[in-house]
Amino acid sequence: MNDESKSSNSSRSDGEPETVRSTTPIWIILLTLMLLFLGSVYFDHHSGWFSSKVYSPYTSKDEVELYQPKSGAAAQAAHGRQVYQFVCGACHGVDGMGKPGQAPPLAGSEWVNANGFHRLAQILLNGLNGNLQVEGKDWNLNMAAMGAGLSDADLAAVLTYIRTSWDNKAGAVTADDVKAIRAAVGGHPSISAAQLKTIPE
Repeated sequence: MNDESKSSNSSRSDGEPETVRSTTPIWIILLTLMLLFLGSVYFDHHSGWFSSKVYSPYTSKDEVELYQPKSGAAAQAAHGRQVYQFVCGACHGVDGMGKPGQAPPLAGSEWVNANGFHRLAQILLNGLNGNLQVEGKDWNLNMAAMGAGLSDADLAAVLTYIRTSWDNKAGAVTADDVKAIRAAVGGHPSISAAQLKTIPE
């Protein structure tokens, strides 16, 4: 090799850095993967995901949303639904379709969809006995005064829920309406279907 080529090689090595290939130690890769895994586990347990420990006894976010506070008409509808399921749902069904031999349907009932609500309110306040016809079918039953122990607001909410659910087209009932009916009927005993028909709506 002559002096000229030696000097060009030495000048190239002095002026330009050489690329040196190196490998990352496997322990660094494993440590990084382990930290990523632990971080994701920590995030999963401490983030805003649904947690049964936080939201018990609910089973999903949708169920939690259902019971979140609402306002206005939505609040009254949610409250009415809750009271209905607690007081009325066992006999009349959560779908308002009633139960054969036990309770008539409320969905589509002419008693529910009447222009007024006085008769329906009185059934809840005083109870009902004897033969009652609903949608052309006879029901011979005794119903306790399920609404007598409810507050005016609770009874208004459940009446509104019944009158506006399951394609029923009746209107809302206010706590003042219930208060006036309660004052008028007082603590009357259970009424019959015949007596019920004499009550003006």
